[in-house]
Amino acid sequence: MRMRTQEPVTLTRDCEAVLIPAGDIGIIPAGTLVTITQDLGGSFTVYAGGNLFRIAGEDADALGREPQRAPDLPEDATDADVEKLVWDQLRTCYDPEIPIDIVELGLVYECSIHHLDNDERRVDIKMTLTAPGCGMGDIIADDVRSKVLLVPTVSEANVEVVFDPPWSPEHMSEAAKLQTGML
Repeated sequence: MRMRTQEPVTLTRDCEAVLIPAGDIGIIPAGTLVTITQDLGGSFTVYAGGNLFRIAGEDADALGREPQRAPDLPEDATDADVEKLVWDQLRTCYDPEIPIDIVELGLVYECSIHHLDNDERRVDIKMTLTAPGCGMGDIIADDVRSKVLLVPTVSEANVEVVFDPPWSPEHMSEAAKLQTGML
């Protein structure tokens, strides 16, 4: 897993991208030279035309990269195995401006797993953002939802963005505080 880079890449096809931090969605045309500034959790932050954009992992091929694969779960997996895999998936979700996953940032307040019919599961997540007005909130929540739905046996994923309690740096893990120089 990469963190920050300054790798120039020419897009091989038109690619949907989200303007950071506004959250507006647009298309970066094929042939555009972009610079990958962050490559974490299967999504990419790129610099192009004086702006930062987030490119989803499903569009990794436009950057010449492999899309993220679904995680494996053994046939005899226990509830604890599924829960661990859900948390592992949450750790692949990043704010496109901060090179620390949302779990280490302390943005996930609650994650509960419920059994449904036919050995399927629903995952309910309550999470917050580092700033209430963040234009990327829906994008991050959609990233969480799509990555949790990759977990075998999970057929529903509900992600609720909440602001009570408000996020503060005290919610960060010690590793995240160390990485940001806050410890």
